[in-house]
Amino acid sequence: MQKSTHVSPNRSLETFLKRAQILVLGVLSGVILVVPMSAQSFETANTIKESILGTVVDTSDDPIPGANVVLRGPAGDRVTAVTKDDGGFAFEQAPAGVAYQITVTAEGFADWNSSISVEPGENKTLPEIKLRILAVQRAVTVSYSSKEVATQQLKAEEQQRMLRFIPNMYVVYEPHPEPLTTKMKFHMAYKDLSSPVFFARVAAWAAVQQANNTPHYGQGAEGYGKRLGAGFADATTENLFGNAILPSLLHQDPRYFYQGTGTNWSRARHAMFAPLICKGDNGKSQPNYSTWGGALISSAISTAYYPGANRGAGHVFSTFGVGMALHVGSSLAQEFIFDRFTSRGKH
Repeated sequence: MQKSTHVSPNRSLETFLKRAQILVLGVLSGVILVVPMSAQSFETANTIKESILGTVVDTSDDPIPGANVVLRGPAGDRVTAVTKDDGGFAFEQAPAGVAYQITVTAEGFADWNSSISVEPGENKTLPEIKLRILAVQRAVTVSYSSKEVATQQLKAEEQQRMLRFIPNMYVVYEPHPEPLTTKMKFHMAYKDLSSPVFFARVAAWAAVQQANNTPHYGQGAEGYGKRLGAGFADATTENLFGNAILPSLLHQDPRYFYQGTGTNWSRARHAMFAPLICKGDNGKSQPNYSTWGGALISSAISTAYYPGANRGAGHVFSTFGVGMALHVGSSLAQEFIFDRFTSRGKH
């Protein structure tokens, strides 16, 4: 029996379809593998990142750590770096072909900025960036202290000497004097009372009283001694009350303010009214209650140690009158005589 070698048309078609299916699957698999790889290669080619390196120093080539370095792109995006201890900084993955603006700032230094660009495949190292030290600008606030100025003026007044040895600090030659504080008023009183000239003046006045036999302490050494003691008590109480205590309580200035200009009559009038009208700590003229009160209080206290014949209201007011007359005479002497012999202090 002879075998048939005829292939069925249906079977040949089936074989062809199978082979075609395998071929299509192979092509599709290749496309699936190749397309992602090509896309990845394309993305990598278009996102190549370069680096920018640099060092920040001062004009002496010393590194500046802690400086702020800002890299700005054309789209307004920015990246910031801070310099290390050696002054170095780095920007990694900077897109190539982009124009950048780089700015460097550091405290105490002038800002630095420049335009840079990076070529593909380039790791750009910038030349040393040198920052210039800013000139130190100090704001000086000048404040006026009345107390400090008054202290300096008082020191100058303490140096005033008549005939080079007699203190003459209760006169003001300064055209724009500042008011004294309470401490300054008591300080001046202490300086006056502790001066050797003060003791000499009291001793001389006791000798005048001894010659006139007033107060009635008698004559001889005993009488002079009593007059000397009474004179110290009188001068001390009048000085303390008239130049320190009352001026502090009433805010008045115990000093004589030298005029020095104008007609002789205007200067004489100024001097004669000085014991009656004084300058307050506020700079305004006012009744001189301090001088009046000092003279009255001193006269009233003296009745405790004066002889009986020299006590009473008559004694108080007569002593007050003599004291005020001496103040007027002293002011006139300050205005027309003492200024010629008084050395001025400096401050």
